[in-house]
Amino acid sequence: MNAKGDFAHFMLKEIFEQPQALQNVLEGRIQGDRVVWENFQVSREQINQWNKIYIIACGSAYHSGLFGKLLLEKFLGMMVEVEIASEFRYRDSFVDENTLAIFISQSGETADTLAALRLAKKKKAFTLALTNVEKSTISREADVCLSLKVGPEIAVASTKAYTAMLVMQYLLSIYFAQVKKTLAAGERARILKGLLELPRKTSLILEEQEPYVQIAKELKSAENLFYLGRLFDYYLAREGALKLKETAYLHAEAYASGEIRHGTLAIVTPNTPIVAIAVQESVYKPTLAIVKEVVQQGASVIGVVNEGDQEMKKWARHLLTIPRIDNLVSPILAVIPLQLLAYYTAVAMGCAIDQPRNLTKAVTNDL
Repeated sequence: MNAKGDFAHFMLKEIFEQPQALQNVLEGRIQGDRVVWENFQVSREQINQWNKIYIIACGSAYHSGLFGKLLLEKFLGMMVEVEIASEFRYRDSFVDENTLAIFISQSGETADTLAALRLAKKKKAFTLALTNVEKSTISREADVCLSLKVGPEIAVASTKAYTAMLVMQYLLSIYFAQVKKTLAAGERARILKGLLELPRKTSLILEEQEPYVQIAKELKSAENLFYLGRLFDYYLAREGALKLKETAYLHAEAYASGEIRHGTLAIVTPNTPIVAIAVQESVYKPTLAIVKEVVQQGASVIGVVNEGDQEMKKWARHLLTIPRIDNLVSPILAVIPLQLLAYYTAVAMGCAIDQPRNLTKAVTNDL
């Protein structure tokens, strides 16, 4: 029996598994207007003891941690550092017994993340792991491990596990905030309602594939691609660029929208593809302003926007839309178009999608 079923590649299969994967992540973790965790209770005193939070990971897991930083800072009012695990190991840090250190790894075996975990434990930090493999080394060695519960992910390029990491960090941030009483009950309820809508609205995005096929035909001849966004949208841009690089072998870079003015505009030439992610209302106007500027330089813009967006339509060559949802939750939905865009571009390029050259699913060798 072909484990891919009716899908041509594991990556596409796992993209389509995301509605169920999201349901699995959410199931049993939201009761009414509250987040609950089995076998994990942390007191208000414990949270108040933490004066520093570090999120430590590699690759896509690191990109998810950037989301966690914004969420924790917003909901807890604490400064949060996000570290690349391979760098954290070798530099001075301020980890001590008053630190919460969060480690994110799909496999739970990532060598640099494991080494960083062991270093943090030596420094007496409280360590919390998010993994997809419950009996992995990282899950065993952390003080607490929370499982993604999305099932095996076979393709090297992470899709459903990455999306689950995002949702887990929403839940974790809200949980800490409700213990600490730093998030209003009404706002908490609104965000949780949005999270519960994710499985159904993800399914809606997956109903239409043809736009991605057509855009991919244009992208396959590009020399450079740029992904732009602000705040959460910028962190999505980083993941989108990584997905395209690792699956389609195209040079893609992500920038915070305003930063493209600081040098990168020099290599924006006529028909340079630019993926502009603009789903957050709070930063929509400044992102649109940059889109107008790059279009005037001749760039070909692919806009990832909320359903019904009329302004981006005036400037973008292509629009990829997501269903309307609570605006703080909308960046999670915007992940799906970026994954599909990378997948179909890799198909158009004839690449080895599930096993990209030079890459492995879990980087377990220590250098």
